[in-house]
Amino acid sequence: MRRFSRTVRNTITSTKKKKKIGLPPGTLIYTGDKVKEITKIKVSEYNFDDFKLDEFKEIQMDLTKIEKPFIKWIDIYGLTQIKVIEEIGHQFKLHPLVLEDILSPNQRPKLEDFGNYIFAVLKKLSWNQELEDFEYEQISLILGENYVISFQERDTNLFNPIYDRIQVPKGKVRVMGADYLFYVLIDIIIDDYFVVIEKVGEDIDNIEDILIKNPDPETLQNIYRLKRSSIELRKSIWPIREVINKLQREPANLIGDELQIYLRDIYEHIFRISDLLENYRDIIFGMLDMYLSSVSNRMNDIMKVLTMISTIFIPLSFLAGFYGMNFIIYQTFQFDLFIIIIVVMTIIAVLMLLLFKKKKWI
Repeated sequence: MRRFSRTVRNTITSTKKKKKIGLPPGTLIYTGDKVKEITKIKVSEYNFDDFKLDEFKEIQMDLTKIEKPFIKWIDIYGLTQIKVIEEIGHQFKLHPLVLEDILSPNQRPKLEDFGNYIFAVLKKLSWNQELEDFEYEQISLILGENYVISFQERDTNLFNPIYDRIQVPKGKVRVMGADYLFYVLIDIIIDDYFVVIEKVGEDIDNIEDILIKNPDPETLQNIYRLKRSSIELRKSIWPIREVINKLQREPANLIGDELQIYLRDIYEHIFRISDLLENYRDIIFGMLDMYLSSVSNRMNDIMKVLTMISTIFIPLSFLAGFYGMNFIIYQTFQFDLFIIIIVVMTIIAVLMLLLFKKKKWI
């Protein structure tokens, strides 16, 4: 089920990427796999005293009109309606390549400062309980002087806690500027990483228990699944360190000095997540060696038992064969000789078992 889902998703994405080959830069084509998602727009305007929220499917107004000291948050989910994305780009004078990156969900996390706005690409990670694996999708953020625009492939309810916080009168979000809202959106995306990393840790613990008790071929498949997942997680998480570091190190007119302490907190979180992921990757590679060692040891134990059995029966087979040639003497059954041979064979077997035990082979 897991492999089929990822194969279908990758096939759809690859097919759409091929359609873009040869087209001019900035050509807007959605290359993701959320093709059934209807584009919706939420527009929140707030200041210290007031808050209002509108939701619609088409842009019927000039979204750039923002009365000070209001902050406007435009949350767009569903990227299939290209005209909506084009209109947003036209109103806010976004670069065509920015719009192209927004519609290409397999971008590497990055941050670009265009002077009058900052463009960030992040990866949202979530755990799919049905597939027993994580899923990721792209979230694009744009920070302007007094506005923030967020683009999601689908409505995941990820930002619902932020809507709740904005509606609280005199809350932190209502007091701070657009840069703080930009930080809050990044922070809630990164917080979900801890959930995914925790699930990976639980998987590792379960597989380690099986490795110690009785590893089987399915255990090897699970190890390779974890190995692949850790590689994909690393691709999504490590570049975000560069994004946060760039926000901290490089001066930007849209980022206030009071936000630096919050950015350092995010950087600490992503550093902890990266550190955990690296530890888990080392453990996963160690589990692969442990599995191969367990299988090898089990094979050695089997060969040791078979070798001991063969070693014990070699002299017994010799005596049985030798006696078999002389079992009947002058057409008379030699019962006493038969008893002697059985006793000798038993003594030999017991002595060999004692020797193996003394040598600690058994």
